[in-house]
Amino acid sequence: MTAPSRRERLRTATVAEIKDAARRLLVTGGVEAISLRAIARDMGMTAPAIYRYFPSLEALVAALAGDLYDELRVRLEAARDDAGAEPVDQLLAMCRAFRAWAVAHSAEFGLIFGARVPGLDAFVDDCVDPDHPGARFGAVFVQPVIDLWRRSPFPTPPVELLQQHLGGRLEPLRLSHGEVPIEVAYAFLSGWTRLYGLVAMEVFGQLTWAVTEAEALFELELTTFTAQLSGGRPGEASAPPSPKG
Repeated sequence: MTAPSRRERLRTATVAEIKDAARRLLVTGGVEAISLRAIARDMGMTAPAIYRYFPSLEALVAALAGDLYDELRVRLEAARDDAGAEPVDQLLAMCRAFRAWAVAHSAEFGLIFGARVPGLDAFVDDCVDPDHPGARFGAVFVQPVIDLWRRSPFPTPPVELLQQHLGGRLEPLRLSHGEVPIEVAYAFLSGWTRLYGLVAMEVFGQLTWAVTEAEALFELELTTFTAQLSGGRPGEASAPPSPKG
């Protein structure tokens, strides 16, 4: 394999620097603070020069969003690998790593998991492509659920009821992971919305009216969900850490 040329190395470094500058603006001022002019000023470039690297501001923000998905996926894969071979332990570790990243990176979380950013509709819609950064992130979570189902099908609503309400409507999720059974797709999506909802409410400050320690509620919901995937046997899931204080 031919080593990259000096020109290619310089271009790669400049692209990374542009995205780093965009991320700093995101963290300090939100997505609306990201502008090619501000990035150019930060880097000592002219705004038109950035168009040699990104055709538009939307393309830059989409590239940043893709990097954030990849960063989070790598974090989750590391947590999964450290947890060992048991799928329930992998899910617990990954969900905790997801929450920890989200709480520590609220602005980045908002970009990829919050309201749609204007101009990024195509990026979001392309998530059905298995090679999309968001799809690769999702696959990390789906696989342990599939592994648990193959080992021993877990309780779900009757398949007839799932077909009645969701038949054909879960195809993007089912087909992106090798035509998984509708019960698996439902269980995953139900658990994801349940746990993601808690994390999003915590990150956006929407739980302070209800609980003094959001992590304690998250741990209880996480343990309950993984116990359901273990066939309703809570002892198969790791006990939640004791709440602080």
